Amino acid sequence: MITAADLYHVFTAVVPLYVAMTLAYGSVRWWRIFTPDQCSGINRFVALFAVPLLSFHFISSNDPYAMNLRFLAADTLQKLAVLALLGLWCRLRRGSLDWLITLFSLSTLPNTLVMGIPLLRGMYGAASAGTLMVQIVVLQCIIWYTLMLFLFEYRGAKMLVLEQFPDTAADIVSFRVDSDVVSLAGGGGADLQAEAEVGEDGRMRVTVRKSTSSRSEAACSHSHSHSQSMQPRVSNLSGVEIYSLQSSRNPTPRGSSFNHAEFFNIVGKGGDEEKGSAGAGTGGHSPQPLPQALAAKRKDLHMFVWSSSASPVSERAAGAAVHVFGGGADDVLAKGGAQAYDEYGRGGGDDLSFRNKNGRAANGDGPTLSKLGSNSTAQLHPKDDSEGRAAAMPPASVMTRLILIMVWRKLIRNPNTYSSLIGVVWSLVSYRWGIEMPAIIARSISILSDAGLGMAMFSLGLFMALQPRIIACGNSLAAYAMAVRFLVGPAVMAAASLAVGLRGVLLHIAIVQAALPQGIVPFVFAKEYNVHPNILSTAVIFGMLIALPITLVYYILLGL
Repeated sequence: MITAADLYHVFTAVVPLYVAMTLAYGSVRWWRIFTPDQCSGINRFVALFAVPLLSFHFISSNDPYAMNLRFLAADTLQKLAVLALLGLWCRLRRGSLDWLITLFSLSTLPNTLVMGIPLLRGMYGAASAGTLMVQIVVLQCIIWYTLMLFLFEYRGAKMLVLEQFPDTAADIVSFRVDSDVVSLAGGGGADLQAEAEVGEDGRMRVTVRKSTSSRSEAACSHSHSHSQSMQPRVSNLSGVEIYSLQSSRNPTPRGSSFNHAEFFNIVGKGGDEEKGSAGAGTGGHSPQPLPQALAAKRKDLHMFVWSSSASPVSERAAGAAVHVFGGGADDVLAKGGAQAYDEYGRGGGDDLSFRNKNGRAANGDGPTLSKLGSNSTAQLHPKDDSEGRAAAMPPASVMTRLILIMVWRKLIRNPNTYSSLIGVVWSLVSYRWGIEMPAIIARSISILSDAGLGMAMFSLGLFMALQPRIIACGNSLAAYAMAVRFLVGPAVMAAASLAVGLRGVLLHIAIVQAALPQGIVPFVFAKEYNVHPNILSTAVIFGMLIALPITLVYYILLGL
């Protein structure tokens, strides 16, 4: 039976996190203490130092020789079961690959590091729940986030091949990717181009590189930012990295297209849109005009979002062409669909269509538009051929090698990759031979890792304050996402736990852990690859607000 003292321990562990988040929110929305550039600097500190060192602290202090294998088996079984069911749905019902990725993220990847460890420690004690949560974090960082990367890069590779080689993809025998291409996000759109060389044997060898327009824009952006280095600059919310999966190669802080007038109008102190677009605002200085081409391409970047900015498209993901890729090999890139949605992606937010719909255009022989319930605007469904055959793809070994190359390039740019792997290696060595970390190193890490939880929640509060809407994807989609996050995920975890024989407190911990708010790393991926980022944004923000009462309900019911 749960007592008042038990609830007090839970609030003692969790309320300080919400205090940090509220202070950050008020610092931007109410008191306007931080400018967008300052928010960007705070978030980059969290991404590059605080969170990686926090991960290292927890992982290195976990005994890998005393891990609860049955508990980990239940967690693994839950994720594999959800992935298998979604894969079956995609195959039998022509479901979208985008929705497979999004629903897998919503149902199986909670915010265990920042929210789960303190919450479960307060509920069930540090000796049991705290250790188990650290073990879950190890699997998330090493296995499940890498799997998510693989799925996103598979989606990008498929888009690239089908767009640029719709009829000859089966003849491709190799891919070579230029070293400055770190992601296939955006597929074969305006940011990447593929050049094929046909050999004497009739086989194609493809080289993937940044497109000429992408290189020109990058050079123009660099030149522009350099020319303004001695002037006050506007901030760039698309460059903010919270829990980012790679470090940026650009100087910090970076110039951007953020409109101060529009920002202060949102928080209650701005002028009208005409003043904002002209660069007149209350942010303390007038923004310098960007080159016309860059301004046009970035006009939809209204507010800051977390993204991994070393990607060739991460800072332009909200540009004129929005990419959505549905299931089926005959899907193509959708461009210019912004007419279907308003500026914040609400127009189709209530559309709960999760599978591909075959349609016909007015003339009967063209592609048709089908709205998709994400912040992406539309999806093109070309008509099937007379036999309904899928387009041919390169051999599986060729595609796998391409995807592995891109996943590797992403991982080596991710500070959390190094912190997780070094933490695992150190824990294996220290617990095997009883070696203690030198006090100087341990104390240096402790200073930053101790601040990691508070800084992580502070960054989340900054992100919430800089969003135009808490619910960015529409009420119906938000309700569906919350149901998947807080009902479907725990239900599947309960079934998986019972299947492997978990009972008692371990079963309770597994269920409550599955009911935690949405993890932040999946949102970073979703934003960078433009796969339903509004849904994941809503799951992160709104989910964090309602997570505490929901987890308390689970805690009380399971304790009866």
